[in-house]
Amino acid sequence: MRIGIDAHMLCEAVTGIGRYTYEITRRIVNSDSDFFLYFPNAAPTEEWIAENICVRSSNFGSRTGKMVWLQTQLPYWANKDNLDVFWGPTHRLPRFLSNKVARVVTIHDLVWKHAGETMPRINRLAERVLMPDAIRLADRVMADSHSTANAIASEFPWVKERIRVVHLGATSLPDPKGIDALNDLGIDQPYFLFVGTLEPRKNLRRLLEAFASLDDVIRKQSLLVIAGGKGWGNVDLVSQIQLLGLSDSVRLTGYVSNEQLSTLYAHARFLAMPSLYEGFGLPLVEAMSFGVPVLTSSCSSLPEVAGNAGILVDPFNVNSIASGLLQMLKDNALRSRLSARAELNASRFSWEKSAQAAMEIFREAICVRNAKLVSK
Repeated sequence: MRIGIDAHMLCEAVTGIGRYTYEITRRIVNSDSDFFLYFPNAAPTEEWIAENICVRSSNFGSRTGKMVWLQTQLPYWANKDNLDVFWGPTHRLPRFLSNKVARVVTIHDLVWKHAGETMPRINRLAERVLMPDAIRLADRVMADSHSTANAIASEFPWVKERIRVVHLGATSLPDPKGIDALNDLGIDQPYFLFVGTLEPRKNLRRLLEAFASLDDVIRKQSLLVIAGGKGWGNVDLVSQIQLLGLSDSVRLTGYVSNEQLSTLYAHARFLAMPSLYEGFGLPLVEAMSFGVPVLTSSCSSLPEVAGNAGILVDPFNVNSIASGLLQMLKDNALRSRLSARAELNASRFSWEKSAQAAMEIFREAICVRNAKLVSK
């Protein structure tokens, strides 16, 4: 197969969709197919050197420039490269591909539909307009979870038969260091952990309010460590932490390296992720792969991923989150039971399985496209 990939996320920090694109691409390029990686700007070529990989880059750096690139320069290259299939891993497809090229798009979530108030207005508008276009063009649609697949089918019923679920995997992180290595982050006592971009959808305001509502004795026995870089929305956690009287109980680490992340996971009592909406919830799998139980939301894809290794709370209800925190902090037997299930539950998800499934979907899309051409 000759496979083209919109690789623009491989230029970004390896989080979220960038990690998804990286992990699957890194594995599928080891097959005997030929790959064409399309970048809107300077490409990290040192990472993608192989006989079966062709890297094409341009000079479209701005947000608007990248949108123009997707619909102009990228399809120009793709048509010259005589692709069998093109994969858009980030909700988008170019409109002007040759009719001979099969198209696959990944839809990670429908945040714009189900939690649109947690998105920047321009992003919400772009998703509302451009996602349906990509779905219409696609021969196959990859969804991160059954929850996301059902949401897509509900919003776009005519595409139901084209949807295929491909779960994400747990990234192989470096071996963790001892707990003393966390002293540099101001962590010097037991803690529970949040991992993710700091933005409204992650529901950190209610998580902090729930933590603050707990009895002082309980709260002083465990820190809340929030690990992640700033996202959109001007989420001012410092002010809220001070207002709630949590300055001694919360640590903000900012963006952490993979080595720091593995150490944070390894020594956490549990992961708290009461998001308002997620298409998958990658930190859940990462935490469980270290044997760490999870507290997460009872909505969207999160119950599907947490399985039997976590407890579920109502993310819109501070009392529900507080009750879950209290359970996890006080009930050592419960934490131990959930921890014992965590690694086995996490083993359901692997990037190797994701990559194999993606390649099979690419072949399926090619067959579908070829059948369309024959029927014409």
